[in-house]
Amino acid sequence: MKYEFSARAHTLQSSPLLSIRTQMRRGSLISLAEELPAEELFPLSLLAEAASSVITSNAEALQYGDPAGYGPLREWLTGDWFRTKGVTVNEGGVLLTTGSQQAVDLLSRVYLDSGDRVLVEHPTSPGCLQALRMQGALIIPVRGDKEGLQPDHLLAQIQKYRPKMLFAAPSFSNPSGILWSLERRKEVLELCAAHHVLIVEDDSYGDLHFERYDKPPAQKYPSLYALENVSDGGHVLYIGSFSKTVAPALRTGWAAGSPELISMMSAAKGMADWQSSPLNQRLLYHLLDASAFDLREHIALLNREYHTRLKLMAELLKRPAWKGSSYDLPIGGMFLWVTLPQGLDANALLKCALSKGVAFLPGQLCCVDGGGEYIRLNFSHPGRDELLLGMNLMSEAVTEFTARS
Repeated sequence: MKYEFSARAHTLQSSPLLSIRTQMRRGSLISLAEELPAEELFPLSLLAEAASSVITSNAEALQYGDPAGYGPLREWLTGDWFRTKGVTVNEGGVLLTTGSQQAVDLLSRVYLDSGDRVLVEHPTSPGCLQALRMQGALIIPVRGDKEGLQPDHLLAQIQKYRPKMLFAAPSFSNPSGILWSLERRKEVLELCAAHHVLIVEDDSYGDLHFERYDKPPAQKYPSLYALENVSDGGHVLYIGSFSKTVAPALRTGWAAGSPELISMMSAAKGMADWQSSPLNQRLLYHLLDASAFDLREHIALLNREYHTRLKLMAELLKRPAWKGSSYDLPIGGMFLWVTLPQGLDANALLKCALSKGVAFLPGQLCCVDGGGEYIRLNFSHPGRDELLLGMNLMSEAVTEFTARS
């Protein structure tokens, strides 16, 4: 039969990223395209021990669970972990989700009607753009600089479009890796609060911070949620994930904010999947609560290695093939956002790169419009040898593509 899909379903149609993932599963590609942590740094033995303990000690771990998420894990999250970030949450103000992507999807379902206007950083997360487009939102980009979103442009866009929501990642945004200054955070929060715009603050990459300070980075660069310090009726929904710091397959993220907002998202989650995996959440809690595992020490290990890989990638971008390209070196996150040499188009270059066995993310997937002059490179997933080979192949692709032009 002929299937008549909804108009919005066509936003899910094939993209370069789907093609890359298909080839990755076949083991035929070095991918600098995806949002993946380093597999060799997963705490495998401790996770195996936690899985064995959880499954053998209590059959309830295999039963349906609380739709809001495993209680002890929510308490751990809202306890010391959030407190070190200056974040306090009222009772009923946190929901465990299947990654941060589901938090964006659930909020979009309950907060947006087709045609509602949503502001996003330019560039922004491909997953965020996809979720918003699926809801029929009108997506409005806001310009930024090295300090974060530009307040003047943000105000102009608010006054012109009267948006319901702003999606932003002040700490190492995907894909640009920008770390907003404290002053810029305060200005954006003040503008959105004054005009009743809900801020969705994604802090999924916030702990991947490569510089050392005499105090935790979260104290020098507090979240917008912590700055407002309003748990009930506030203007910020704070979302994040353990995918980038522990393991993606655990599929555990969170949304923290006003209990009224969380209650509506919980109702939508009940329609979507009832609850995220209780087994995964118990396993994660067992790991986090174990004396042999310290999440802060584990993140420090990740940051040392990721910083090394970033510096390696930056050094390889100094080769002649990349003459005319530019980028701002981030001090955290997982990505390098590169402006291609003049005349190179990201999508055309991708075809050449794929033929050589390496992939990157074309910039257009991170932009509301355009973006063909940008590419996103992931430095966290490939090991050092694979990163070296992948960047060598990228240089070959750029040289070959330039020679053809």
